[in-house]
Amino acid sequence: MSEKFSDRALDATDLTILRLLQQDGALSSSALAEQLSLSVTPCWRRLRRLEEAGYITGYQANLDRRKLGLDVLAFVQVSFGVHGGELPNRFEAAMLAEPRVLGCHKITGNADYLLQVVARSLDDYSQFVEDVLRQMPGVSAIHSSLALREIKAGSRLPLEP
Repeated sequence: MSEKFSDRALDATDLTILRLLQQDGALSSSALAEQLSLSVTPCWRRLRRLEEAGYITGYQANLDRRKLGLDVLAFVQVSFGVHGGELPNRFEAAMLAEPRVLGCHKITGNADYLLQVVARSLDDYSQFVEDVLRQMPGVSAIHSSLALREIKAGSRLPLEP
């Protein structure tokens, strides 16, 4: 039986493809092939295999939130009074649908969820808390920390050969 691509370790070329695409997701197959010193077809095949195996889950442009008027960045801890049943599932579905929520993580510790939220202003953030979080059944506590200064923000994963 042949080994599935997703089951084997990535080789140096695969990691280089991933690294280059993290730096510039708009790289064409021909530009990528040129940087790898490969011909276009084998490079394209590797790229497709990485996508099909789930190593590449999508492509996006990195945007400057402040230039788009999203001046507030908040980290929000949300706690539930009851941890079972449908309430956490409903909360997760609502967070998936909420465009101001950049990240939602189920965590250990004093809270149940950690959210990363952007807003246009403190008033806009306050409205999000009142209209979205406080309206969610089961939420027992909300603790917000506002970012004063963004030192590093990114989503590039460390890839080593």
